[in-house]
Amino acid sequence: MNRSLGERLVTAPRLSAPAAARRKLEALVGAPEGRDLAPLVAEGKARDLLLGLADHSPYLWALAGEDPARLARLLSHSPERALDALVAGLSRRMNDEAEAMRALRLAKRESALLIALADIGGVWDVVETTEALTRFADAAVGAALAFLVRQNALAGRLALDPEAPDLQAACGLTVLALGKHGARELNYSSDIDLIVLYDAASAAIPPGAEPAPLYVRITQALARLLQERTSDGYVLRVDLRLRPDPASTPVALSTLSAYAYYETLGQNWERAAMIKARPAAGDLELGDRFLADLSPFVWRKYFDYAAIADIHAMKRQIHAVRGHERVVVAGHDVKLGRGGIREVEFFVQTQQLIFGGRRPRMRGRRTLDMLKELYAEKWVTAEAVSDLTEAYGFLRTVEHRLQMVADEQTQRLPFERADLARFARFCGYGRLESFARDLTFHLTRVETHYARLFEDAPALSVASGSLVFTGVTDDPATLATLRRLGFQHPEAAAETIRGWHFGRRAGVRSPRAREVLTELTPALLEAFAGSGDPAAALAAFDAAMAHMTASVELLSILRSNERLRELFGDVLGSAPRLAEVIASRPHVLDAAIDPDRTIDFEDSFREEATRLRAETYVGQARNFEDALDRARDFAAEEMFLIGLNLLSGRLDPDRAGQAYSALAAAMVGALLKRVAADFAQDHGVIAGGRVAVLAMGKLGSREMTAASDLDLILIYDFPETAGESDGARPLGPGVYYARFTQRLLAALTAKTRRGALYEVDMRLRPSGRKGPLATQFSAFARYQRDEAETWEHMALTRARIVAGEASLAAEATKAIRATLTRRRDPGEVAREVTTMRALIAREKGESDPWDLKLVKGGLMDIEFVAQYLALAFGHDRPDILDVSTRAAIDKAGRAKLLDSRHVETLLEAHRLYTDATQFMRLAISGPFDPKTAASGVKRRIAASSGFPDFEAFIAALDERRRKVRETYEAVLKG
Repeated sequence: MNRSLGERLVTAPRLSAPAAARRKLEALVGAPEGRDLAPLVAEGKARDLLLGLADHSPYLWALAGEDPARLARLLSHSPERALDALVAGLSRRMNDEAEAMRALRLAKRESALLIALADIGGVWDVVETTEALTRFADAAVGAALAFLVRQNALAGRLALDPEAPDLQAACGLTVLALGKHGARELNYSSDIDLIVLYDAASAAIPPGAEPAPLYVRITQALARLLQERTSDGYVLRVDLRLRPDPASTPVALSTLSAYAYYETLGQNWERAAMIKARPAAGDLELGDRFLADLSPFVWRKYFDYAAIADIHAMKRQIHAVRGHERVVVAGHDVKLGRGGIREVEFFVQTQQLIFGGRRPRMRGRRTLDMLKELYAEKWVTAEAVSDLTEAYGFLRTVEHRLQMVADEQTQRLPFERADLARFARFCGYGRLESFARDLTFHLTRVETHYARLFEDAPALSVASGSLVFTGVTDDPATLATLRRLGFQHPEAAAETIRGWHFGRRAGVRSPRAREVLTELTPALLEAFAGSGDPAAALAAFDAAMAHMTASVELLSILRSNERLRELFGDVLGSAPRLAEVIASRPHVLDAAIDPDRTIDFEDSFREEATRLRAETYVGQARNFEDALDRARDFAAEEMFLIGLNLLSGRLDPDRAGQAYSALAAAMVGALLKRVAADFAQDHGVIAGGRVAVLAMGKLGSREMTAASDLDLILIYDFPETAGESDGARPLGPGVYYARFTQRLLAALTAKTRRGALYEVDMRLRPSGRKGPLATQFSAFARYQRDEAETWEHMALTRARIVAGEASLAAEATKAIRATLTRRRDPGEVAREVTTMRALIAREKGESDPWDLKLVKGGLMDIEFVAQYLALAFGHDRPDILDVSTRAAIDKAGRAKLLDSRHVETLLEAHRLYTDATQFMRLAISGPFDPKTAASGVKRRIAASSGFPDFEAFIAALDERRRKVRETYEAVLKG
């Protein structure tokens, strides 16, 4: 150990351009400042080593040449003592930032040269080299922090004596080193991975001061002091992104908040990272206490087989396809590629995670030490230890040589043969073939042992490439895979997925949810890619998880069924609103693969079939509250199925509207029966009393969408001789039916634990909001005959009974028909219709082109034409009456009440508008805005209407609106 570095040199690189190297060396020793160096390199290994630096490493040769006297000193002294002196020199007091910056950088340059000479010259092996690199890093971080703590103490920002001998120990802040730095295995040009924590109750915090901003500023200054490039270079690149959720947290965290994060949201890769964590600077005792408290998170009490599935998924994400990143030489990444350094580390760390909870001896930080311990505990073979130890030493040496060329943080071998041959000589090989043989030998052995570790892992059928979302940085291969999958901004997609693993969404805050998610992610991304708009699908899924309280159920369903994954991806890309249903009720997906619903597909959505299913399902409820929950479950599943079949094209928009309407009528009928039974238990019944529910609007015309509300009127009747109800709490008929209606309204609208059912609008009842909720039949008939205005009769053209007592339904239908077939003056009807349309235009507007109902030339114009014809000519041609707008127009055309070209215009436009509206309401919540709508949604809307793209669809809408308004004016004014 006392012998000088020059005396102990045993190896040197092979030369590629010896003549040029000799000229460089001669110029160096021939200069006046090189006179002390000349005798040391006249011959022998020192000369060979410097020739190798001159030939292969511009960085090291620059360090050698900038200060020949320093080089001579390093060669003339023991490298261990030289490093000791260098580290000791960093502990001296530095008075200002400029002095600190320069001192740290000069020390870095000297340490880089010293360690490279000892490494390349064979004086230190890989373990000693990485230990030396780590010693300097610790000293540099400690010196920088000591300077900053003293400066803050002098400024009064820390309540410390600036002249105290060990300010760091009392500063209330600890710097944890992770990764290779934490394991004392630092590589030559590595970043240092740091986590900075503080004690929020430290005595170093002045009274009244906020600790977070104080320690954040110190941390930011520490990073700048170490990594800012000046004319003297830099000290160390600092990476603070291994802290908890770095995208959402400050660079310094309190120990309490960090502990809370790991306890609730910590991931298995973070457990693996914390294996290597150790306090490197600041209050070391605070760091030790934190890691001791965190030990149960890292080291589970029992053999942690629960983590194996997550670890398997992590491994399969790294190499999702056999052959990806094959064992090659040219361009191979000796760290991340197959058979590389990461696989040796992963081989050790995963087994430490699994077994370390019961085997404290397996909790060490150093890779090779723990490899031996795995053998001692009989978890691996002696062959594995020997092979992996040799490979690790070889690959770390190659890694260092790559980084010594230009002080670059790289682990990738050159691609070109000439460059690769040159690099092989830097590693001491005379021929490229010999280097390639040895490299391939070690990579293959690592890959073999690594594969055996995971040989029982289930296969992953993802054909797109590598997908790695552990850690905090973007993996280039993952970004390339995401780009191939259709993500135009893969960095944003990767950050979104990492956010799930950090628990930024409510639905993935449980460890189990994140474990299932890790397993599912590659297949889920392929499903998103199949949607045609993967970015929109990902965004919709991300938004859904933000509102989910738990996602394990949904994720497990998707993991187990490829068909449902594809379906879900399609829904996310083209119908985010439908995806929200899945997120809130994952088991609606079960209905998508129910064979009973696929065999009798057409019949299953018809009115009678829907009514029977609804009554059976709701009728099985144990009590009234259960009936409300079951109604909501049933409706959610049915609406999802209708939407799904509309999306897939199995239901056209007309049939979907009929199916939505059949469902609503069935729910009204089922709940009407349940409310009647429940109400009778409290109040009895009115002798001879009858009830019927009249539907208006889109439910009446069977044109409902996924977002339609219900326009209802409850009609009741009872004999004149009827008295109070016969129950325990009797009520008179008027009060009885008013309260009955309130109960039905609540059953339809109340938000229970299963969510909401429908919004109900009862403003179309006689006298509107001023009138009673329930309407006696005689009053209804009299009102329609004597008091109702024309606009109320217009609404009545789409009225039909959807539930209740058959005899009352028949009487109400007859009364409605009598009202609609009354003789009227067509001119007067036309004037009142146009007045009403103008009033609506003034109050609600008619200029929004995407409000397909109210816009000029939109649905309302078509409906008003149909309603005008029904009222104006219903007396003479009652056959034209129909609740369906389209059917009414068609019948009016057949009756020669409309010109054929007007019929064609109105029918074509009505179909286009209703088709588009069905998809808009299915796809999104709220008003449709093409500026914010996903491309998949717009593409689906256009395709549903038979157009090749959204631009063609817009052009068709413009043309239809113009023609409809012309027709409206021609008919009403004519």
